[in-house]
Amino acid sequence: MRIVRCEGSLFALLCLISICALAPLAVAGEAVLEPADYHRTDDYRSPVPLTLQGATVLTADEAADLWNKDGAIFIDVYPRAPKPKNLPAGTYWRDPVYRSIEGAYWLPNVGYGGLSNKVDAYFRTELERLTGGDREKAVVFYCLKDCWMSWNAAKRALEVGYRNVLWFRDGTDGWQELGYPLVQVKPEPQ
Repeated sequence: MRIVRCEGSLFALLCLISICALAPLAVAGEAVLEPADYHRTDDYRSPVPLTLQGATVLTADEAADLWNKDGAIFIDVYPRAPKPKNLPAGTYWRDPVYRSIEGAYWLPNVGYGGLSNKVDAYFRTELERLTGGDREKAVVFYCLKDCWMSWNAAKRALEVGYRNVLWFRDGTDGWQELGYPLVQVKPEPQ
C-alpha cells in the first residue's frame, strides 16, 4: 500500500469535508426499505421506512396543520394492553390510562402484521363508520415514533380502498415534541 503524504491546507480541507459528509451515514445507519407486505410480528418499536407507497407521509408540523384545520380523521393504532391471563381469581384489572391526540379515534391492535378476522372486521367497520363511507376522506394513521403499527394500518387502509391515506410516522412522540398536549382517550368499542 502506498501512502501519499500531502501537506497543505487544501488537503486538510478536503479531508474534513469528506469526514463531515460521511459522518451522518455512520450515525444514521442503513435506511429501512419499504417492505412489500405488512411488517413485523414482534419488535414493532424499531426504525420504520421514510415512505409508504400510495400514502402521504406527514411531518409533525403538517399533522398539526391538518389537526388545527379539522382537515382529517386522526386514528391512533397503539395496541391495547391485554388483561393478563394468569391473574388470581378476584383480582381487579384496570386498563392502563392511554393518552393521544385530542379528537383522535383509538383503534387498538389494528396495526399488527397479521390480524385475526375479528380485528380485521373491526378495522374495516370502524374506518367505514368514521369516514361515513367516503373513501376519499383524509385519514391520518399514527402510533409512536419508530412504530410499525401505524405503517401497517395505513398500508391496510390503502389496500381496502382508501385513497387519501396519510401516515404520521412520528406519532404522539412528534406531537409532544411540537409542544402539543395529549389527552386521555378510550378505545373505540369492538
